[in-house]
Amino acid sequence: MAGKKDRERQLARERLARQQARRTQQAHKVRVRAITTGAVCVVAALAVGGYFLFGTGGGKSAAATPSTSPSATASATSSAAAVSEPAHSCTYTKSGTAARTVKLPSATPDYKATYQTTIVTNRGTIVIDLANSKATCTVNSFVSLAKQSYFNNTKCHRLTTSEYYVLQCGDPSGTGEGTPGYEYGNENLTGAKYTTGTVAMANTGAADSNGSQFFLVYKNSTTLPASYTPFGTIVQGLPVLQSIAKAGSNNSNGTGDGAPKESVVIKSVIIKQT
Repeated sequence: MAGKKDRERQLARERLARQQARRTQQAHKVRVRAITTGAVCVVAALAVGGYFLFGTGGGKSAAATPSTSPSATASATSSAAAVSEPAHSCTYTKSGTAARTVKLPSATPDYKATYQTTIVTNRGTIVIDLANSKATCTVNSFVSLAKQSYFNNTKCHRLTTSEYYVLQCGDPSGTGEGTPGYEYGNENLTGAKYTTGTVAMANTGAADSNGSQFFLVYKNSTTLPASYTPFGTIVQGLPVLQSIAKAGSNNSNGTGDGAPKESVVIKSVIIKQT
């Protein structure tokens, strides 16, 4: 009898050991699923990021999280102290690798100047009055890049046709990640609105992440937060922009967000100063 009881106890111990092993294995599977799910979420979050919108002072929409809403739900704030406009001095900080080699803009902008820019594209010409008195350092950077032919022969890489309505340009790499190799802070955000004809900077959602990418608003975009420096107003060529939008995007970033179906190439950016 003693031998039989010992055998029963042994079998009971083995059953318990098998049950514990199964529980341990199941718990491990649950942990693996949780880790995998978390990793997927992180990857998805990174995929959405970038210059605004749309994008990146240093990486992909914004307008810029262009980038990324142009990263649209992220609110980018400058770490620099508020500067009364027009600014008499500007700070540009070297950052990352430039998509095209350019010199830093002057730290002493011509804050009294009046600028108009003409963007010549393969789809038509767009004329913009630049808001030098309200976004002096932004305009100073844009003018500097234009004069160095930074924007010439570059594609506008992003078109959004849902929630907000913009064409994003200014990245020579055409990826949404290109920068001029420097960054600078936001301006002109108080009461900023992105109505039809507004031209604004894309950013990554991080402080002081403006670079070269900008977006043109072809239809009122009330869902965008006041996080993207408005620095110009379209005064001619809005129908060109609206025609590009009508053709739609390829939805490569999701429904209503991707590269324009009709390729848009900036041939040149001409600056007129008065």
